[in-house]
Amino acid sequence: MDIIKGAPTAGLSYNPNDPVYWDKEALAQEMRRVFEICHGCRLCFNLCPSFPKLFDAVDRHDGAVDRLTAAEIDAVIDHCYQCKLCYPKCPYIPDDKHEFQLDLPRLLLRANAIRSKQRGISLRSRVLSRPEMLGRMAAFTPGLANWANRQPWMRAGLQAVLGVHKDKLLPEFHGESFQDWYRKQPQAAGDPTQAVLFTTCFVNYNNPDLGRDVIEVFARNGIALQCPPQNCCGMPAMEAGDLELARQLARRNVEALYPQVREGKKVLAINPTCSYMMRKEYAELLGTAEARAVGEATMDVCEYLFQLKQEGRFNRDFRSTPELVGYHLPCHLKAQNIGMRSRDLMRLIPGTTVKVVDQCCGHDGTWAMRKEFFPLSLLVGQKAFEQMQATQAAVLATDCPLAAVHFQQAIGRRPIHPIQVLARAYRQDGFAKAVEAPPPGPEEKAQSHAAS
Repeated sequence: MDIIKGAPTAGLSYNPNDPVYWDKEALAQEMRRVFEICHGCRLCFNLCPSFPKLFDAVDRHDGAVDRLTAAEIDAVIDHCYQCKLCYPKCPYIPDDKHEFQLDLPRLLLRANAIRSKQRGISLRSRVLSRPEMLGRMAAFTPGLANWANRQPWMRAGLQAVLGVHKDKLLPEFHGESFQDWYRKQPQAAGDPTQAVLFTTCFVNYNNPDLGRDVIEVFARNGIALQCPPQNCCGMPAMEAGDLELARQLARRNVEALYPQVREGKKVLAINPTCSYMMRKEYAELLGTAEARAVGEATMDVCEYLFQLKQEGRFNRDFRSTPELVGYHLPCHLKAQNIGMRSRDLMRLIPGTTVKVVDQCCGHDGTWAMRKEFFPLSLLVGQKAFEQMQATQAAVLATDCPLAAVHFQQAIGRRPIHPIQVLARAYRQDGFAKAVEAPPPGPEEKAQSHAAS
């Protein structure tokens, strides 16, 4: 059997604070090394389109990685949507203390950052890497924003100007953000010293009901979640190659959250992408002890609730049951290696069976929104869509809010978050009506309230 050889070069660096990280020739050395290892291994051949792009390109050059063209390397970078699934599957990673120290997702992030620094950041990337800006703008006239997103002629213009695919289903906006709602609420009952909530941009502007359900579920478990000042986690900016913006956003979050962490509180993130970013990237991105502390204190909301269950403190006073749940396990949750805690919690509801769909849905941040990748994103997610439908469950669930939008795009039904499954189970007749349609948008809610 051939032994793969691939000791790190002098160009190895996954730390953007290291001058070597930004050295183009150092990057080229590492890319040649890592591409040769991946081409010889091929363990991750079926994980994302980036690997077939790499393997096919190297094969065309008879295995000579150093003959790859700039266009071929660009294709490998662009088809990596940072799902991170290759990292826990790879046998050569730093976390396993392997001598190869291979981290392909971070290598491709580095390549994209250097490329963006040289070529500039596109208008599309600048816009999509600022979800908070989009949320604040749309909040002034959410009905108009949602209406515009449904108009073919408006979407054609958006595709022409920004390169956002005209057929891509986009999240709806709300006039009252979660944080606006939260500030109006009296202090919730429960212990306020255990944890704080990182709501995420999506929950704040696009799905505030989810944030409210999180507050309710934790209150039922004796914990009053506080919501300190916060902004975008920085992952969209990092994926766009704008590391300076990612640093700024991460630094502000650390400054706001570190005092809470110093008091012994956990930071609970609703979105798996945000928890991954804070846990895995903040320490390298900022290089400070405070960033490491915030990362170490960050948990997924269901991961924390499952910890309460292990301690015998989880409230099991459920009053209704979904009976059957089709549950999609998001990539960024799998990449954190915490187990299927959302599934395990839903299983605690009496009379409930959870069927797990362990396939990538293909949304992956802003990748599925791009006009050149939207059709491929649906192809990537085809197995997930088919398996979710095959569950024949009246209630569908996923921890990833963007995955939920992509499922709605493909199968016409939007999953809810596992926390929302728990919230409904705590209520009498919480599942009187199965989840057959996406949650109503702001205009539909307004009409419903006016009618009543």
